This record gives sequence, structure tokens and C-alpha cells, in this order.
Amino acid sequence: MTTDITKKGPEDTPPSSHPEAIKAIPVRHYGRYVSAVIAIGALAAIVAAFAQGDINWNAIPENFFDDRILKGVRETLLLTFLSMLIGVVGGILLSVMRLSKNPVTSSIAWFYIWFFRGTPVLVQLFIWFNLGFVFEYVNLGPVYKDEWSDFMTPFLTALLGLGLNEAAYMAEICRAGLLSVDDGQTEASHALGMSHGKTLRRVVLPQAMRVIVPPTGNEVINMLKTTALVAAVQYFELLRYAQDIGTSSGAVVEALLLAATWYLIMTSILSVGQYYLERYYARGSSRALPDTPWQKIKANMLSLNSPRGGTA
Repeated sequence: MTTDITKKGPEDTPPSSHPEAIKAIPVRHYGRYVSAVIAIGALAAIVAAFAQGDINWNAIPENFFDDRILKGVRETLLLTFLSMLIGVVGGILLSVMRLSKNPVTSSIAWFYIWFFRGTPVLVQLFIWFNLGFVFEYVNLGPVYKDEWSDFMTPFLTALLGLGLNEAAYMAEICRAGLLSVDDGQTEASHALGMSHGKTLRRVVLPQAMRVIVPPTGNEVINMLKTTALVAAVQYFELLRYAQDIGTSSGAVVEALLLAATWYLIMTSILSVGQYYLERYYARGSSRALPDTPWQKIKANMLSLNSPRGGTA
């Protein structure tokens, strides 16, 4: 008597047309909850301290659009734009000189960068403002001649102090961007008969901009805030006008908070501009462009509407 035993393996089992759904259970991060509670508690304590302080909060909206404040905003933006213009042009020139094979021009660029990066901006402003002790007159022959005190106005002092200092930092940023371009690009351009200057303008610089733009945007925002230092050389910009309003009205702290609010507004606008400028120059890269703020909001809304869990 024989018994027919048939063994069935996984391959003999007919596949199911509806696989069982796997319920995904997210991992709980209790440390995140604790840190979030601590952060919210610290923020609430700071807000409560300012709310209970002896601050006249009504003075901020009352003077928000004061003529002196608006004039200070214009002067601050103008000084930021002109100083960055000097810094960018000077930085490109210094970076090319630094990478030059000529030891004289390379050494001059190195010394310039070493000096202006090694001394504080406020010290440089005071030096420009007091150079009248060294140069009594500015004599350019038949073109221009005047006393140094009349020539070196507070605006010119602020412009030279900020712009020439920024050129030293922009030189290093531009140099890093130029070095990021492969040498083969330059060799190929020279093989096609392009001159060194044309290769720099048409081939190297456009590719280097993707590296140069992000830190340059940070420098613009930093320059906007650094303009507050020029109040020390008697130049009237946002901080100086805010201080005058605080002194005349007796609301010193409120005037400083008003100036801080305007600085936050201007830096926020510049940050948005920097973001879209980075997206523009990142188009030639192989990686995908980062999402815009609207795309991020839309993606978060869709993730909230989608059901929890998933299938595998």
C-alpha cells in the first residue's frame, strides 16, 4: 500500500491578485518633541519679557513712515548698491590679478587682500576720515585741487571704506569661482583661437557665476547691515536718523527697534531676490532645481491631504 504525498512549495501557490497592505508605522522621535517644547517656552519667555518691559510700542508705527526714516532707508540702499558695485568690480579685477602669472600684479593683489581683510571696517572708515593729517590738499593739477577736509566728505568716506573693503572679500569669492571651472575649458577656447580676455568673458565667467552668485548674495545682505557703521563718520543713513528721532522724542530703544524692523524688511526682500538669482544660474547644472516657496507650500498641502501609511 503506497501513499502519494505531494509537497507544495511557494512556487506552487497561486499568486494573489490583491497583496496584503502593509501598514507603515512612523518612528516616534521623542527628543524632537522635547526640544520643540523647550524652544517654544524660551520664545514665549522672551516675548513676555518684551511685553512687560517699559517700551512704548506705539512709537514704532507712529514713526514707521517718518520722512527722516524713509530718507535713511534710501541712503542705506544707495550706499549698499554703490559699495557693492565697487566691491564686485574691484573683486573681479583683484581675482584676475591674483591668478596672473606676473609676480608683480599677483603680489599687489595679495597685499591688498591681506591688508583690507586684516583690519576692521570701522578702523578703515576712521583712517579715511582722518587722512587730512597726512594729505593736507588734494592736488590733481588743472583738474581738481581742494583741501582734504572738503574733498573727503562723509559720503565719500563711507563709500571708499565699505567699497574697497568689500573688494578684498569679493576677490576671494571670484577667485574660487574662476578656479571651479575646469582648465580644459580654457585650453579648448585657446585651441579655437580665442584670446585670453575673450575666453575669460565668454567661457570662464559664465560658468563661474554659479559658484560666485550665492556668496555674493550673502555679501550684499551683510553690506546692507554694515552700512550702520558709517554713522561713526557723521554720515546720515537709517541708523543715524533713527538715533536722532530717539534722542528728540526720548524713545531711544523704540527708535532702535524701528531701525531693526526696517533692516529686517530690506534683508528679507534681498534674500528673496538672491534665491531666484541662484535658481537662474543653476539652470545649467545637472541636478534638479530647488523648489520655489510656492512649490514647497503646495507639496506640503498635498502631503497633508494624502492618507497616512502606504502599500508595499
